[in-house]
Amino acid sequence: MIKDLNMQALTDKKRDGLVTAVFFGLFFIMLAVVYYINISNNLWGNFNAFINSFFLSNIPGTSFPLPAPANPANYTVLYNTAFEFCLGLGILEMAILALRIVMRSPLARKAETIENLVFWLGASYLVITYLVKSTIVSEWFVFWAGIILIAGLALVARGFVLLAGRNS
Repeated sequence: MIKDLNMQALTDKKRDGLVTAVFFGLFFIMLAVVYYINISNNLWGNFNAFINSFFLSNIPGTSFPLPAPANPANYTVLYNTAFEFCLGLGILEMAILALRIVMRSPLARKAETIENLVFWLGASYLVITYLVKSTIVSEWFVFWAGIILIAGLALVARGFVLLAGRNS
């Protein structure tokens, strides 16, 4: 189907717009599927209870308080949904990266997609590891430290892609 499109006739901006439109369409489909799969598990009730359960808790080893859920183990339905969402976005970013390569998107857009891919797959790993399998308040803070770490790794991955493209 992609070969039927005359790539030469499309400007870079239009090709990039096409990829972005495909991404948003697939994003909304993925969001609907994750919602539909989890709606029977009282997703909104769990979400409301989760939001209302926050209190200030000291970060382990410090006297610095930050918000944390009172009993994180009560919200595994919500964490599983977050895992499915993050994993779905990671897989979607893989498909978009392949599409960007085929459509010959600019290097900066490919680098951005790789950054997003690293972040969402990393976030899915952290959710399943620190929230679903081990849900205590101290792990809550480890999870957020991991999210900051993954965000940094994603930026570094983007930088390496841009650097490699510059030297080619």
